[in-house]
Amino acid sequence: MQPTIDSTRFGEIIIEGKTYTHDVVIGLDGMVRNRNKRLSSAQYGTSHIISLDEAQDVYAAGAALLIVGTGQTGYVELSKQANEYFKQHGCHVLLMPTPQAIETWNSIEEAAIGLFHVTC
Repeated sequence: MQPTIDSTRFGEIIIEGKTYTHDVVIGLDGMVRNRNKRLSSAQYGTSHIISLDEAQDVYAAGAALLIVGTGQTGYVELSKQANEYFKQHGCHVLLMPTPQAIETWNSIEEAAIGLFHVTC
């Protein structure tokens, strides 16, 4: 069962009543973990472009949907390689500013994975 995301504001996201002050990934199993932004920063010098390595870290076998909260004002994007990786695995990706991504996350019925950037 996927957890409910309560709210977000610059620098934090609240999931099931717990406050996180860093980017998070929510897996198909509903587990919340830190986003491993170093995988993208190492390649691009920023965590605002999701690299192939990070895409491989985020993806869970069988996931048909990834919701990406691109930050409070929407800076995060997929690299071409990450986009191709998700396409090859039949995983549709929705990118939208984090507040809108949370609304979408909380309204979907299907199992999904999520990546939520909490700044920018």
